[in-house]
Amino acid sequence: MKPGKELLFLALGGSNEIGMNVNLYGCQGKWLMVDLGVTFADHQYPGIDLVLPDLAFIEERSKDLLGIVITHGHEDHIGSIPYLAADLGVPIYATDFTARLIRGKLEEEGLKNVRLEVIEIGGSIDLGPFKCRYVPLAHSIPEMQAVVIDTPYGRVFHSGDWKLDETPVLGRPATPEMLTAIGDEGVLALVCDSTNTFNPEPAGSEGSVRADLMRVVGEARGRVLVTTFASNAARLHTLGEVAKESGRTLCVAGRSLDRIIGVARASGYLKGFPDTVDFEAAMRLPPSDLMIVATGGQGESNAALGRIAAGIHPLKLAEGDLVVFSSKQIPGNEVAIGVIQNQLARSNIPIVTEKQAHVHVSGHPGRPELAALYKWLRPTMLIPVHGERRHMAEQARFAIAEGVPQTLVQSNGDVVRLAPDGPAIISREKTGRLVLDGDIILPADGATINDRRRIAINGLVSVALALDDRGTPRGRPQIAIHGLPVEEDRDAFLDEACDAAEDAAAKGARDDEALREAIRLAVRRCATEWTGKKPVVAVQFVRI
Repeated sequence: MKPGKELLFLALGGSNEIGMNVNLYGCQGKWLMVDLGVTFADHQYPGIDLVLPDLAFIEERSKDLLGIVITHGHEDHIGSIPYLAADLGVPIYATDFTARLIRGKLEEEGLKNVRLEVIEIGGSIDLGPFKCRYVPLAHSIPEMQAVVIDTPYGRVFHSGDWKLDETPVLGRPATPEMLTAIGDEGVLALVCDSTNTFNPEPAGSEGSVRADLMRVVGEARGRVLVTTFASNAARLHTLGEVAKESGRTLCVAGRSLDRIIGVARASGYLKGFPDTVDFEAAMRLPPSDLMIVATGGQGESNAALGRIAAGIHPLKLAEGDLVVFSSKQIPGNEVAIGVIQNQLARSNIPIVTEKQAHVHVSGHPGRPELAALYKWLRPTMLIPVHGERRHMAEQARFAIAEGVPQTLVQSNGDVVRLAPDGPAIISREKTGRLVLDGDIILPADGATINDRRRIAINGLVSVALALDDRGTPRGRPQIAIHGLPVEEDRDAFLDEACDAAEDAAAKGARDDEALREAIRLAVRRCATEWTGKKPVVAVQFVRI
């Protein structure tokens, strides 16, 4: 499809899900992309860490794509850039801090042909029918920028991830007066973050966590380890101040923390951040003199905290030390976080979370903040994004109750006409997911991942037979099993499976493929009778 004299919105990711944000705006034959993120894999994708959006729709129309405007540097907004942006062949626009994060990713992948343009905070970009202006908002990473998109058919306020914060620690978000002025000029559509729609309280100010962090660290008698989101440079700034005021030497553990600290300093942030010591020097300090900031608060087993808790990291904790989770559990990570917290408990190391002290605030707006933004901007319509269906539907209901005239709850792939005569879903385009499997990008529901799921659930049986030049089986089949629950009766099962393979082979077949299928079915039938499972059965022939 090609947009005509109209303003369209199409999400390729980030709607009906939290993560993998990719949003398209269409107008007068051209497209604009806002953000290009990833999400993280779960048990649905065995062996996979990153899930990417399928950009087939816009790749087929890349000659009409004018650019990619990035709101901020979180992975669910920039993580797909090193894997997918080069094929789109358009410039990427971001502020300095975000651009430095992106540049680091491109360099890691050896990509030199992606054009990256640095736009100042609050700056403007003119791309065909799209006149884009950045508006700084508070979030849990520096330089979050909402995007005001002016078109011949109306203005869109694309919020990105945001909250209200009167004491943000780093940066200066737009004031209510600035946002009201935008509303005075007229806003057709607010495309808005839905993550915390169910929260009846405001997200809270970043500056408010300092007092309790200082109290918790100050009362500790041994080492203190604080884990937080690496991207939250404002929290790192606060933790640096807490370390100095409590008289503790700071040690940082985690590559992503090192990267964020480096990028933040290069962009003019963390100017007063204290000097840090390496792991060996840290362990020589008296426990009461050391404060560690570490990655791994979401239960990542290979992150610093996970390895420290397991006792396989150069930094060690012992009874009398303390671990502070200055972060919130991301839904889906509860079990992994619990594993680490239980490991700490077995070592008699207490933990403090946001439930015991005010050591974390969210980066997403609660209902009072949403209501305030509606009041300032006065949009004609709300299009919820950045949430599961329940979050988006709830924001739509809340917006109507707060006086927003129209809302529309869309899904990835829904083409929404915002103007004229909007909002309305006018068509549906195919969307999907890709996975990064090692160094290869594959369809998330393609043959490779489907086979891996089946093997993970039901196991694998490999059958090898020798055939003479007439296609007659010779000798006893060789069978190997992987992940099939026949541990105590393994030999008996293998004998019976070999008999089943021989019987199927003895009946003959019109060709090798028919013989292979007959043997496969016979062996799988045998395995099902023994175990109730239907394993993947691979049959191979060797010619002799």
